[in-house]
Amino acid sequence: MPEFPYARLRRFPDVEAPNLQAWDATDELLVDAAQVVAAEHGIDGSAIAVIGDGYGALTLPLLTAGLDGVRVHQDLVTGRRALARNAAELGAAGFAAHELDAELLRDARLVLLQLPKGLAELEEIADAVARWAAPDVTLLAGGRVKHMTLAQNDVLARFFGRVQPQRAERKSRLIVAADPQPVLSGLPFPVSTTHPEFGLTLCAHGGAFAGDRIDIGTRVLLNVMRERAPELAALAAREGLTAVDLGCGTGALAAALALGVPSAHVVATDRSAAAVQSTRATMAANGIADRVTVTLDDAGSEIPDGSVDLVLLNPPFHLGASVHERAGRRLIDAAARLLRPGGEVWTVFNSHLDHRRALAAAVGETDQLTRTPKFTVTRSVRR
Repeated sequence: MPEFPYARLRRFPDVEAPNLQAWDATDELLVDAAQVVAAEHGIDGSAIAVIGDGYGALTLPLLTAGLDGVRVHQDLVTGRRALARNAAELGAAGFAAHELDAELLRDARLVLLQLPKGLAELEEIADAVARWAAPDVTLLAGGRVKHMTLAQNDVLARFFGRVQPQRAERKSRLIVAADPQPVLSGLPFPVSTTHPEFGLTLCAHGGAFAGDRIDIGTRVLLNVMRERAPELAALAAREGLTAVDLGCGTGALAAALALGVPSAHVVATDRSAAAVQSTRATMAANGIADRVTVTLDDAGSEIPDGSVDLVLLNPPFHLGASVHERAGRRLIDAAARLLRPGGEVWTVFNSHLDHRRALAAAVGETDQLTRTPKFTVTRSVRR
């Protein structure tokens, strides 16, 4: 069988750069191991589920090996779009996209997993596999050795009777888990915490950044919003505020705005399915589900240009395990596109990043609203 052309895979529409590629050695090891397990146990593609495929480097090689009917869950919408583009480019078909639910895993006998960064996300995934997959399921999980921890083994051991780390190869390692154990009747996620200092309850699925805590950057921006509440209210009164929480995470900024400015039309959007599910739960917990529109989207691509009065922005500075400023710059450029003339973007970012210059160039005049030892909050007005 010819080797799969991994080098033809692209990350687009995610950030592309010379130091970022669409696959790694873990993908190749998982695919090779999956083909061996499938052949040994007579598993066809319809009994295989893939979780955490970045851009198609797990799903597409299985399809080209004749394992049709693979089910796949990707948290990021950028990954979903990249998989679809790569599949079309390679002429591959025969996979079905799912959320992390029973339909993804029902009767699955083989599950491939690119290990997530967070233990909470791994817990939610492991619970789902143990809960919904076939009793004889084999979970093949893999990651780069430098990002793996013994705590990941401990999490898997809570849900599987056999957890066997494999020998490292090419700076990657696989873990084979089998014999799923009984799980609690209720789903473990989302979790929730009330934050009385802001009058908010936050809900979080395992893959949501910061979980049900308020991360320190968001906390700084929330304080600024509270201190400058009259300005937000005046903006709403003057223009009938349409606002977007761009990269909403668990929805703290969107919920605070909707609660503080009831007349605002608020949209909360994120490229992560876990974040979107968390935000929907947050809005329900705060009694504002009917006042906030929550969407799974990449950098507000489905929002019309020039249609927004206010963007709230806490941009990321990581792309997976890599630190890359383009992660935040994409959202700054998106904010500039979304805002109508005179619209504003309120941004919080790590002070060492050159985002103020980027905001001034992309959006317009940018003023500092506050600065802490670690974070800066700015207001930019669309020229």
